[in-house]
Amino acid sequence: MGRVTLMAAIDKPQNARSRRTREALLAAARELIEKEGFEATTMAAVAARAGVSPRALYLHFASRGDLLTQLYRHLGATEDIGSSLERVWNSPDAVSALGEWAHHLARAHPRIMAVSLAVERARSVDPDAAELHRTTMDNWRRGCTRLLSWLADEGRLAPPWTLEAAVDMLWGLMSWSLLERLLVERGWTPEEYGLHMATLLRSTFATPDGPLTGSGEGADRLGRGR
Repeated sequence: MGRVTLMAAIDKPQNARSRRTREALLAAARELIEKEGFEATTMAAVAARAGVSPRALYLHFASRGDLLTQLYRHLGATEDIGSSLERVWNSPDAVSALGEWAHHLARAHPRIMAVSLAVERARSVDPDAAELHRTTMDNWRRGCTRLLSWLADEGRLAPPWTLEAAVDMLWGLMSWSLLERLLVERGWTPEEYGLHMATLLRSTFATPDGPLTGSGEGADRLGRGR
Protein backbone atom coordinates (compact mmCIF):
# COMPACT_ATOMS: atom_id res chain seq x y z
CA MET A 1 0.00 0.00 0.00
CA GLY A 2 1.44 3.38 -1.01
CA ARG A 3 2.07 6.12 1.55
CA VAL A 4 -0.83 8.29 0.36
CA THR A 5 -3.25 5.36 0.40
CA LEU A 6 -2.00 4.28 3.82
CA MET A 7 -2.41 7.80 5.25
CA ALA A 8 -5.92 8.05 3.80
CA ALA A 9 -6.82 4.73 5.40
CA ILE A 10 -5.53 6.01 8.74
CA ASP A 11 -7.10 9.46 8.48
CA LYS A 12 -10.56 8.27 7.49
CA PRO A 13 -11.45 6.48 10.74
CA GLN A 14 -9.77 9.26 12.75
CA ASN A 15 -11.88 11.87 10.96
CA ALA A 16 -14.99 9.78 11.47
CA ARG A 17 -14.22 9.46 15.19
CA SER A 18 -13.60 13.20 15.37
CA ARG A 19 -16.96 13.94 13.76
CA ARG A 20 -18.71 11.54 16.11
CA THR A 21 -17.03 13.15 19.11
CA ARG A 22 -18.03 16.63 17.95
CA GLU A 23 -21.64 15.50 17.38
CA ALA A 24 -21.71 13.89 20.83
CA LEU A 25 -20.44 17.09 22.45
CA LEU A 26 -23.02 19.25 20.70
CA ALA A 27 -25.79 16.80 21.61
CA ALA A 28 -24.60 16.81 25.22
CA ALA A 29 -24.61 20.62 25.33
CA ARG A 30 -28.13 20.75 23.91
CA GLU A 31 -29.38 18.14 26.39
CA LEU A 32 -27.82 19.94 29.35
CA ILE A 33 -29.37 23.27 28.37
CA GLU A 34 -32.80 21.76 27.79
CA LYS A 35 -32.89 19.62 30.92
CA GLU A 36 -30.74 21.41 33.49
CA GLY A 37 -30.56 25.01 32.33
CA PHE A 38 -27.94 27.25 30.84
CA GLU A 39 -25.97 27.73 34.04
CA ALA A 40 -25.40 23.96 34.31
CA THR A 41 -23.85 23.82 30.86
CA THR A 42 -20.18 24.10 31.79
CA MET A 43 -17.37 22.71 29.69
CA ALA A 44 -16.68 20.02 32.29
CA ALA A 45 -20.36 19.01 32.42
CA VAL A 46 -20.57 18.80 28.62
CA ALA A 47 -17.46 16.63 28.44
CA ALA A 48 -18.73 14.33 31.18
CA ARG A 49 -22.15 13.91 29.58
CA ALA A 50 -20.58 13.16 26.21
CA GLY A 51 -18.20 10.65 27.80
CA VAL A 52 -15.01 12.36 26.66
CA SER A 53 -12.11 14.02 28.45
CA PRO A 54 -11.99 17.80 28.94
CA ARG A 55 -8.88 17.79 26.76
CA ALA A 56 -10.85 16.18 23.91
CA LEU A 57 -13.55 18.82 24.32
CA TYR A 58 -11.03 21.65 23.95
CA LEU A 59 -9.65 20.05 20.81
CA HIS A 60 -13.05 20.75 19.23
CA PHE A 61 -14.15 23.97 20.94
CA ALA A 62 -11.80 26.67 22.16
CA SER A 63 -14.17 28.00 24.82
CA ARG A 64 -17.69 27.74 26.17
CA GLY A 65 -18.68 30.65 23.96
CA ASP A 66 -17.31 28.85 20.93
CA LEU A 67 -19.19 25.68 21.88
CA LEU A 68 -22.47 27.55 22.23
CA THR A 69 -22.00 29.43 18.98
CA GLN A 70 -21.36 26.17 17.17
CA LEU A 71 -24.41 24.64 18.88
CA TYR A 72 -26.51 27.52 17.53
CA ARG A 73 -25.27 26.80 14.01
CA HIS A 74 -25.70 23.07 14.54
CA LEU A 75 -29.34 23.53 15.50
CA GLY A 76 -29.90 25.47 12.29
CA ALA A 77 -28.48 22.58 10.28
CA THR A 78 -30.02 19.63 12.13
CA GLU A 79 -33.46 21.22 12.29
CA ASP A 80 -33.23 22.23 8.61
CA ILE A 81 -33.97 25.87 9.32
CA GLY A 82 -32.26 27.02 6.12
CA SER A 83 -34.59 24.97 3.93
CA SER A 84 -37.59 26.25 5.84
CA LEU A 85 -36.49 29.85 5.26
CA GLU A 86 -35.95 29.18 1.56
CA ARG A 87 -39.68 28.54 1.27
CA VAL A 88 -40.21 32.11 2.46
CA TRP A 89 -37.79 33.71 0.00
CA ASN A 90 -39.02 31.57 -2.88
CA SER A 91 -42.59 32.82 -2.45
CA PRO A 92 -44.09 34.43 -5.57
CA ASP A 93 -44.81 37.75 -3.86
CA ALA A 94 -44.33 39.52 -0.55
CA VAL A 95 -47.82 38.87 0.83
CA SER A 96 -47.38 35.13 0.21
CA ALA A 97 -43.96 35.36 1.82
CA LEU A 98 -45.51 37.02 4.88
CA GLY A 99 -47.81 34.04 5.36
CA GLU A 100 -44.96 31.60 4.70
CA TRP A 101 -42.89 33.41 7.33
CA ALA A 102 -45.53 32.49 9.91
CA HIS A 103 -45.43 28.85 8.81
CA HIS A 104 -41.62 28.93 8.97
CA LEU A 105 -41.86 30.04 12.59
CA ALA A 106 -44.29 27.20 13.25
CA ARG A 107 -42.00 24.66 11.57
CA ALA A 108 -38.69 25.74 13.06
CA HIS A 109 -39.11 27.54 16.36
CA PRO A 110 -40.86 24.82 18.42
CA ARG A 111 -37.88 22.53 17.72
CA ILE A 112 -35.38 24.93 19.23
CA MET A 113 -37.63 26.62 21.80
CA ALA A 114 -36.20 24.88 24.88
CA VAL A 115 -32.62 25.89 24.11
CA SER A 116 -33.62 29.39 23.06
CA LEU A 117 -35.71 30.02 26.18
CA ALA A 118 -32.84 28.85 28.38
CA VAL A 119 -30.47 31.23 26.58
CA GLU A 120 -32.93 34.12 26.85
CA ARG A 121 -33.50 33.59 30.57
CA ALA A 122 -29.77 33.40 31.33
CA ARG A 123 -28.66 36.40 29.27
CA SER A 124 -28.81 38.89 32.14
CA VAL A 125 -26.27 36.94 34.22
CA ASP A 126 -24.23 34.97 31.68
CA PRO A 127 -22.04 36.73 29.07
CA ASP A 128 -22.05 33.71 26.74
CA ALA A 129 -25.85 33.57 26.84
CA ALA A 130 -26.03 37.32 26.26
CA GLU A 131 -23.82 37.08 23.17
CA LEU A 132 -25.78 34.16 21.73
CA HIS A 133 -29.07 35.97 22.38
CA ARG A 134 -27.72 39.10 20.68
CA THR A 135 -26.68 37.08 17.63
CA THR A 136 -30.14 35.51 17.41
CA MET A 137 -31.94 38.85 17.71
CA ASP A 138 -29.71 40.42 15.05
CA ASN A 139 -30.54 37.56 12.67
CA TRP A 140 -34.24 37.96 13.39
CA ARG A 141 -34.16 41.68 12.63
CA ARG A 142 -32.32 41.10 9.36
CA GLY A 143 -34.99 38.63 8.31
CA CYS A 144 -37.83 40.93 9.35
CA THR A 145 -36.23 43.83 7.49
CA ARG A 146 -35.79 41.78 4.33
CA LEU A 147 -39.37 40.55 4.40
CA LEU A 148 -41.09 43.84 5.15
CA SER A 149 -38.87 45.80 2.76
CA TRP A 150 -40.07 43.41 0.06
CA LEU A 151 -43.66 44.14 1.10
CA ALA A 152 -43.03 47.89 1.01
CA ASP A 153 -41.28 47.67 -2.38
CA GLU A 154 -44.39 46.05 -3.82
CA GLY A 155 -46.54 48.85 -2.40
CA ARG A 156 -48.37 46.48 -0.06
CA LEU A 157 -47.28 47.75 3.36
CA ALA A 158 -50.51 48.86 5.04
CA PRO A 159 -50.92 52.27 6.66
CA PRO A 160 -50.12 53.62 9.15
CA TRP A 161 -47.03 51.40 9.33
CA THR A 162 -43.62 52.82 8.62
CA LEU A 163 -41.08 50.22 7.64
CA GLU A 164 -39.13 50.66 10.86
CA ALA A 165 -42.22 50.30 13.05
CA ALA A 166 -43.40 47.25 11.11
CA VAL A 167 -40.00 45.59 11.52
CA ASP A 168 -40.10 46.28 15.25
CA MET A 169 -43.57 44.79 15.58
CA LEU A 170 -42.84 41.67 13.53
CA TRP A 171 -39.65 41.12 15.50
CA GLY A 172 -41.63 41.50 18.73
CA LEU A 173 -44.27 39.00 17.62
CA MET A 174 -41.53 36.38 17.23
CA SER A 175 -41.07 36.37 21.02
CA TRP A 176 -40.17 33.02 22.57
CA SER A 177 -42.49 33.86 25.46
CA LEU A 178 -45.46 34.24 23.10
CA LEU A 179 -44.67 30.91 21.45
CA GLU A 180 -44.32 29.20 24.82
CA ARG A 181 -47.63 30.62 26.07
CA LEU A 182 -49.56 29.43 23.05
CA LEU A 183 -47.95 26.01 22.58
CA VAL A 184 -47.29 25.04 26.19
CA GLU A 185 -49.82 26.96 28.28
CA ARG A 186 -52.70 27.02 25.77
CA GLY A 187 -51.93 23.73 24.05
CA TRP A 188 -51.83 24.98 20.47
CA THR A 189 -50.24 22.73 17.89
CA PRO A 190 -47.49 24.19 15.70
CA GLU A 191 -49.90 23.92 12.76
CA GLU A 192 -52.50 26.02 14.59
CA TYR A 193 -49.86 28.54 15.52
CA GLY A 194 -48.72 28.82 11.90
CA LEU A 195 -52.24 29.20 10.56
CA HIS A 196 -53.30 31.89 13.03
CA MET A 197 -49.99 33.73 12.88
CA ALA A 198 -50.20 33.83 9.06
CA THR A 199 -53.67 35.36 9.31
CA LEU A 200 -52.46 37.89 11.87
CA LEU A 201 -49.40 38.95 9.86
CA ARG A 202 -51.25 39.35 6.57
CA SER A 203 -54.14 41.27 8.10
CA THR A 204 -51.81 43.47 10.14
CA PHE A 205 -49.09 44.40 7.67
CA ALA A 206 -50.46 43.92 4.15
CA THR A 207 -52.96 46.02 2.21
CA PRO A 208 -56.06 44.00 1.28
CA ASP A 209 -55.45 44.18 -2.47
CA GLY A 210 -53.40 46.14 -5.03
CA PRO A 211 -50.44 48.42 -4.29
CA LEU A 212 -51.15 51.45 -2.14
CA THR A 213 -47.90 53.32 -2.73
CA GLY A 214 -45.10 53.28 -5.27
CA SER A 215 -42.37 50.68 -5.05
CA GLY A 216 -38.86 51.31 -3.79
CA GLU A 217 -39.68 52.75 -0.36
CA GLY A 218 -38.44 49.74 1.59
CA ALA A 219 -35.16 49.37 -0.27
CA ASP A 220 -34.46 53.11 0.02
CA ARG A 221 -35.02 53.20 3.76
CA LEU A 222 -33.61 49.99 5.18
CA GLY A 223 -32.49 47.74 2.32
CA ARG A 224 -34.10 44.47 1.44
CA GLY A 225 -31.00 42.33 1.00
CA ARG A 226 -32.74 40.00 -1.42
